[in-house]
Amino acid sequence: MRLSTRSRYAVRALIDLAMHLGEGPVLVREIADREDISVRYLEQLLLPLKAAGLVRATRGANGGFTLAKDPAEVNLREIIKIMEGSTAFTECVDSAEVCSRSDTCILRSSWIEVTDAANKVMEKTSLQVIVDRQNLKSK
Repeated sequence: MRLSTRSRYAVRALIDLAMHLGEGPVLVREIADREDISVRYLEQLLLPLKAAGLVRATRGANGGFTLAKDPAEVNLREIIKIMEGSTAFTECVDSAEVCSRSDTCILRSSWIEVTDAANKVMEKTSLQVIVDRQNLKSK
């Protein structure tokens, strides 16, 4: 599986928010500068994350974005699913009907296993886990 820049940048933006948790709303410009993402692109990425309830937007002079959930409750699979629509390695994992060979395909069960294994790793990797790793690395 190759993640799109949408997913990679969305994860980076959420990690940034988790790293600055408790400091109040974070300006899009600040996240964009720290993460080297264009402001316009970042704004587009934050919209589906807001709609999914992962971030909260505050308007006004002291406005910006904050995490809407505890970083321990947000995992990589959830983020990628919001941004990509699926975490499956092939379309047939989600729906056998997309391929006329699904019933006889010897690879489909392997793709299902690979997807399940990757999902387990992504599910146990929360933003908090990543923040903790970063903090250990910074010491």
